[in-house]
Amino acid sequence: MIRYLIIIEKARNNFSAYSPDLPGCIATGKTKAAAEKKMKKAIEMHIRGLRRDNQPLPEPRSAAGYILIA
Repeated sequence: MIRYLIIIEKARNNFSAYSPDLPGCIATGKTKAAAEKKMKKAIEMHIRGLRRDNQPLPEPRSAAGYILIA
């Protein structure tokens, strides 16, 4: 099992998602949950394609955190 970071951003009329470790792998949805669900499917499809083409899977390298500003 591999764990990839995804970033979900609020756009004007929807949400968009991407993974810094999987360039070009993106998804959108009307809600944050929809974007996350579609992104999971996009990553799974991307990984299947890499495996089918005998390409190495990108190593997850990204991390996220929050900084509290008072």
